[in-house]
Order: sequence, then C-alpha cells, then structure tokens
Amino acid sequence: MKHSCSAPIKVHLGFTLIELLVVIAIVGVLIGLLLPAVQKVREAAARTQCRNHLKQFGLAFHNHHDTLNYFPSGGWDAVSPPTYVNGAPAVGAQQAAGWGFQILPYIEGDNVWKSGALAAISTPNKLFFCPSRRGPQTVTYPDGYQPPLTGGMITHALNDYAASNKGGTGVVRQLYPTRIAQITDGTSNTLLLSEKRLNRAFLGQKTTDDNQGYTAGWNYDTVRKTSQPPAPDYFAPFGDGGGIFGSSHPEGVTAVLADGSVRAISFAISKGTFSLLGNESDGQPLPSDW
Repeated sequence: MKHSCSAPIKVHLGFTLIELLVVIAIVGVLIGLLLPAVQKVREAAARTQCRNHLKQFGLAFHNHHDTLNYFPSGGWDAVSPPTYVNGAPAVGAQQAAGWGFQILPYIEGDNVWKSGALAAISTPNKLFFCPSRRGPQTVTYPDGYQPPLTGGMITHALNDYAASNKGGTGVVRQLYPTRIAQITDGTSNTLLLSEKRLNRAFLGQKTTDDNQGYTAGWNYDTVRKTSQPPAPDYFAPFGDGGGIFGSSHPEGVTAVLADGSVRAISFAISKGTFSLLGNESDGQPLPSDW
C-alpha cells in the first residue's frame, strides 16, 4: 500500500510590517509613560542633594559663628579679590571676598582657602552648584580686579546660591559681619541663603550675575534681594536673573534659615511675606502658613 507525502509546511519567522509598526507604537507609548516618572525621580534626587548643600552651608555659618563670634559678611565689592594678610586669609570686616570664600574652612575647603586669591577664585566646589541646574562650571575672562591680580585672563569658579539680602536688611551684610543676637525676629523666621535665579541660555558664559563666582563680595553672584519673591529659571536670548532668588526646581526654591534649618519655599509665596523673611529685625510676624 502506497502512502502519499504531504507538501512541507512553510513557517514565517519574521514580523509583518503591520506587526512591526504595532510594536513600535507600543514601545513609544511605554517610553512616553515612563519618561515623566524617570524625570520626577531624578528631580527628587537632585533636590535632595541641593537640600544637603544648603544644610552644609548652614552648619558652616554656625561653625564660623562659634569660632569667630559672628557670621560671614557679604564682603566689600565685586572688584576686590579675596584678602590675605601676611599670607593668611583675613576674616571679618577685613575680608573683601564674600561669604562663599569665608566658609571654605568649614566645608572642607581649607586648602583652597589658604592657597591664595587666584586658587580660591578659580577652583570650583561642587557644593556651590545645584544638580537640578548644572554641574561645576567656570568662566574665564580678562582680569577685572582693582588693583589687577595678574593683568591677564582669570578663571572664575561659579556659584548657584546667594545670601539674603542685597537690600542690607538681612543676616549677610556688606563689609560688617552680623551676630546671632542681632537677629531679633528669630533665627527660625529669617532667611540666610537660598538658590539664585539665572537665565539658563547663558550658563557657563560671562553674565552680569554669574561671572565673578562664589568668592565675589557684595554682588548679585553671591547676594540677592528679597524685595521680590523667587521665580523659576528661564531660557531666553537676553536677560539675567534680575537680582532675585530662584531655581531650576519646578515648584520653588530650597532655602536655609538663620537657625540652620532647611525648607522649601514656593514660587507662590507673597511679595510681602518674602520681604519679611529676608529682614532680620523688622519686628513683624510671618504668616503661619508661609
């Protein structure tokens, strides 16, 4: 008896074009769903780091006060480099550089602090940068100090944080340092430091409020005003931070108060409340829900 043989069955192992397009569409949808979650996780981690930076600054201010009996000052002006007397960094009203330079010994920057003005001006420190905005950056341009330090090009290590306030009513004052006893409104009701607003289009470039760097004395690089509430960073072909506080965080800024505590401040805070927060001795109570 003869058995017939059936024809071999052809098996298609590849995708059809329609199947491939469906898979691509599904992957695209999944990526679209996952990206916001990933961005939120990254921002949460960056904000935690930013809080830690400000916490360390608050501790440094208090260690400075414990050692010298006063907080760091805001320095003299932007054209005066860090002051050294007989090779040692000056302190108090003798120091022309701002608070960022003055706290170096208390944030493990002692070697840079002792190495001279050029080393301090040009050496970036990651604590001075908010990871939501950028990593450590420098900018190089001709020597603008008076008298000149080199007469040539100088590299400046930049900074994302500023002290309160440019109006002269805050904890950090021009020329003369402040003592805790002068903060009559209470250290838990007074702003010490926060993040400064910048135009993100010019990060890493020489701008009016982001060029002198963290050592600058009494300049918008290191001191901001509290007469206006904080605002978000922005991206535009012109303009700077406007001399106010701000950040790259979506909801508001992170700040350290004069008692060393760290808290978030919403961009929605009222102008009046933020002004009171920046003044160490106005005698006015803050709203309970600020």
